[in-house]
Amino acid sequence: MPDFAKRALELHETHHGKIGTAVKVPLETKEDLAVAYTPGVGAVSAAIAKDPSLARRYTMKANTVAVVTDGTAVLGLGDIGPEAALPVMEGKVALFKHFAGVDAVPVCLDTKDPDEIVRIVKALAPGFGGINLEDISAPRCFEIEDRLAEELDIPVLHDDQRGTATVVLAGLINALKVRGLAAVEARVVVSGAGAAGTAVAELLLAYGFADVTVCDSRGVVSRGRADLNAPKRALAERTNPRDVEGGLAEALRGADVFIGVSVQGALTADLVRTMNPGPIVFAMANPEPEILPGEAQAAGASVVATGRSDFPNQVNNVLAFPGIFRGALDHGVRRFETSMLLRAAENLAACVEEPSAEHILPDPFDPRVVPAVAAAIRA
Repeated sequence: MPDFAKRALELHETHHGKIGTAVKVPLETKEDLAVAYTPGVGAVSAAIAKDPSLARRYTMKANTVAVVTDGTAVLGLGDIGPEAALPVMEGKVALFKHFAGVDAVPVCLDTKDPDEIVRIVKALAPGFGGINLEDISAPRCFEIEDRLAEELDIPVLHDDQRGTATVVLAGLINALKVRGLAAVEARVVVSGAGAAGTAVAELLLAYGFADVTVCDSRGVVSRGRADLNAPKRALAERTNPRDVEGGLAEALRGADVFIGVSVQGALTADLVRTMNPGPIVFAMANPEPEILPGEAQAAGASVVATGRSDFPNQVNNVLAFPGIFRGALDHGVRRFETSMLLRAAENLAACVEEPSAEHILPDPFDPRVVPAVAAAIRA
C-alpha cells in the first residue's frame, strides 16, 4: 500500500501548502494598472457604495466561500488547534476549486468561544458569498451554524453536519435498492451523536425513515436519560420510537442499517449477526472504520460503506459540498433548507444508474456529480 503519510509530508513541504492566489486580469502596463487599481478602481468602489448588491457583479464575492474552523474537531485527530487544521482547510479549498470552480479561502480562528466565532465570521462576511464551517466540535457547532444562518444574508453550512448527511442519504437510497427494502420499513441505528450523527438522523427522518435510533458513548439517546445536553434532548424527542434502553448492542438487535460516525471497533462481527439478515453497514469512522468491510461481510452484511478511498463505497463529503455551494452561489440562495439537501441526495444517488453492493455512490471525478447536486440547491 502506498505510504500516503510520507508522500503528503513531502508534497506539502515542496509546495509550501496546496493553494495560492491567481490574478484574472492583465497587469502588464501602466494602463492595466490604472484600470485594475487606482484611479480606475475608485469608480467601482463608488458604485458599490451606492448599491452594495453590485459587489456580486464587480468583485470576487459572487464566487467565493470562506472555509472557517477553530481546529477543535479535525478529521480523526480531534482538538489540534488552528495551525494544525490549516492543511485540511487548504485541502477543502483545493477541492472547491477543482471540482466546482468555486474560489475559497481558509480561515483558521484562534478561539473556541462561540460568541467570538460568530462575531468574527459576521465581520468577515461582506467579502464572501457563502460560509463553510468546518471541523468545529459539537455541541458548539450547532449554535454557531444556527446563529450565523439566521443573522447573515449569505448561506452558511457546517459541512461535517449537512454535507455528511447528504452523502449518507444518497448512499443509503441506493443501498436500500440493493437490499430491496423501503426507507419507511428500515430500522436504522446511528452510532455517534455529535455533529455528523445528529445531522444524519435528522435528514433521514426528513426523507421518510420512521425508525431511527441514535447511540452515543453512554448508550441509546433516549428520553429517559438525565445526562443529555440540549441538542441530544431534542434528538431524543425525534428518534428511538420503540423506546429502546441500553447501549449499541440493544439498539442493533433486529436493525437493518448501521451508520457509524463514532470510533474504531464500535461495531463487531457478533453485533452484525444480531441485526436482520443482510444488514447495511456504513462504518465511517476515520481513519479506521468501526468495522473493516471484510469482517462485516463475513458476518452477513449485504452492503458495506466506509469513509476510506481504499474500499468500495467511499462516503466522501467531496460528493456534496462543491455542488452544494456551486448551486447556492449560482442560484442566489440565502439559506440552505432541508428540502434542498434532500433533493441533492436524490440527485446524487441517481448518478449511479445501476446500484450494486459495491457501487452505491458515484465517483467524485464523475463530471455529472457537481451539476446534479448544484441543480438541487435553489429556492
